[in-house]
Amino acid sequence: MGKLSSIASSARQSASDAIFEVKVLREAGILGMHRPDKSAKVVSAFLRWGASPALGSTTAAIRYPAETALIDERGSLTFEQLHRRSNALAHAFAKMGIGYGDGVGIMCRNHRGFIEATLAAAKLGASALYLNTMFAGPQLVEVTRREKPKALVYDEEFAGLLGGVDEDIKRIVGWADGETEVETIDSLIATNDDSNLKPPPDKPRFVILTSGTTGTPKGAQRSSPDGLFALAALIDRIPFRSRETMMIAAPLFHSWGFFHFIMSLPTASTIVLRRRFDPEETLRAVQEHSAQVLAVVPVMIQRILQLPEETLAKYDLSSLRISSLSGSALPGELAIEWMDRFGDTIYNLYGSTEVAYATVATPDDLRAAPGTAGRAPRGTVVRLYDEQGREVPQGEVGRIFVGNEMSFEGYTGGGNKEAIDGLLCSGDVGHLDRSGRLFIDGRDDEMIVSGGENVFPREVEDLLADHEAVVEVAVIGVEDDEFGQRLKAFVVAANVSEGDLKAHVKANLASYKTPREVEFMDELPRNATGKILKRELREREAQRS
Repeated sequence: MGKLSSIASSARQSASDAIFEVKVLREAGILGMHRPDKSAKVVSAFLRWGASPALGSTTAAIRYPAETALIDERGSLTFEQLHRRSNALAHAFAKMGIGYGDGVGIMCRNHRGFIEATLAAAKLGASALYLNTMFAGPQLVEVTRREKPKALVYDEEFAGLLGGVDEDIKRIVGWADGETEVETIDSLIATNDDSNLKPPPDKPRFVILTSGTTGTPKGAQRSSPDGLFALAALIDRIPFRSRETMMIAAPLFHSWGFFHFIMSLPTASTIVLRRRFDPEETLRAVQEHSAQVLAVVPVMIQRILQLPEETLAKYDLSSLRISSLSGSALPGELAIEWMDRFGDTIYNLYGSTEVAYATVATPDDLRAAPGTAGRAPRGTVVRLYDEQGREVPQGEVGRIFVGNEMSFEGYTGGGNKEAIDGLLCSGDVGHLDRSGRLFIDGRDDEMIVSGGENVFPREVEDLLADHEAVVEVAVIGVEDDEFGQRLKAFVVAANVSEGDLKAHVKANLASYKTPREVEFMDELPRNATGKILKRELREREAQRS
């Protein structure tokens, strides 16, 4: 009877999930009434392509051929043009010997070349490898040797980094400001057939590199989902809608920028891209295009809010419904400052390259509990375990483990994340409040033992960030003969002393959590997505000792 009961329960859950999926996608405008001939073509495309970027490109071209798909510094492309151009590029890739399962490296800023190369690879079933635009030459060489792409699409500004890259890798320029001797995406598109392609034998794969904040970036591989449930689960928490405009300021090579590109396909949304982030230009683009969605990482809204008051007052952001953030910690006071000025639009997603998404904090969550990472979307399981693998009680700090259908498939160089009960470790520690909201307390490998007391830097960082004089802060542990480790804070601030900041911590936290040292800096080292590179701070300290 137990087995039959389990089967019945599973069937009810599947039916419930299906009803949920249809309801959410209908409300978002993804499922709706269309002319019978177009509906038939869309169904046929889904059966052929599955839930791949190629499907999104194909169906948007069927449903809205003349509507704008993309706007960048070179102008705009319709859905039909984007579909045809990516078809032509896919045919060009095929002539180079690129096919199902082969790798295509993409080292491009936010522009049409990134999008066209991604769609072309998906239409062949090739594996797109997204390369960090802040790589130094040795990192690029190391990653390409490990991942072995057959072609590399890159912006011409990065040509000087390719000296050590295997010469057998085909080079294609994705963006050039002038003439170039290397073959370009535009020249390949202009000289190749733009007819539709046959679907590959299986779903395309994507390799997004980890941030590399603690070492060499690893390649995290994942496939397109089997259906649309994951899409519906996220839309249920972040209310994306069909035929809106998205300003994607977050880097496309990073999972957060990439997520918005992927989300733009089934919603047939117009995406606005700028190659480089500029705080005022971002405001101008949102206003000019009446964008409903702004995709950013936390440091970007911090930079925007640091603009002079007269600059901020110039721009009307009333079109914004969603300011979606991820990629690094979002201080509670930063979210509140943004919402007080621009409205309750912030949706903050917590996840990682490996686990994909874990939780989403809505504006209501952030108002009620500033600093929270929110709650898990439907279909996602989040559990907190201690070092012995036992689930911790509500309110206690534990290691965060996550499970959903978008979790990665393992590192391309071998290995995987630690797992318990089928859930993957996110690499962070946190706790749940009484309402089931998750709070991130720090990295599980950043715990500092000072004088026998355990300290997670995140708590100290959040408190210092609350100080009115502090712009940004990072706290690390450094070696100490007496205490084993001691806390050191690196701070960007104005008109405040080391003693003032120590007193601020001492007045609010246990005395052993007070940094023994405070170093003032003009800026903290960050990667392209705004994560503070504590590895560089530790290396600096090691060189001094």
